[in-house]
Amino acid sequence: MKRLAIPVFLMMLLMGNAYAQTKTGAGAKKAPAIKAKPAIAPAPKKEDVEDGKVLLTKSDCLACHKVDTKVVGPAYMDVARKYPYSVANVELLSNKIINGGSGNWGAVPMAAHPTLAAADVKKMVAYILSLNTK
Repeated sequence: MKRLAIPVFLMMLLMGNAYAQTKTGAGAKKAPAIKAKPAIAPAPKKEDVEDGKVLLTKSDCLACHKVDTKVVGPAYMDVARKYPYSVANVELLSNKIINGGSGNWGAVPMAAHPTLAAADVKKMVAYILSLNTK
């Protein structure tokens, strides 16, 4: 009985493979590709944008940045054009503000601001990215 079971199993495998090849061969119709819709980033909350603007005016950020003019660092409008509003970009820029960084806008490094609360920094970034008027 064991000798018969193995050949039957192999035959079933081979037949299944042959059947699969007829369905996926050159003459087989392909299913239409489903295109994923791009994820639409939610707009920042209005209160976060307003709070962020107030927090920026109370911080030392305006010593190096202006809304529409490059000073030491880039203009906020340029940052908003480079980084469209998304949760990922808010996280990225918030981390850069808190930890500092360099190389994205030239040789001058961004000073770290470790004493700022993460929630406040996210509101500041929400304000900055809301300036994108494309």
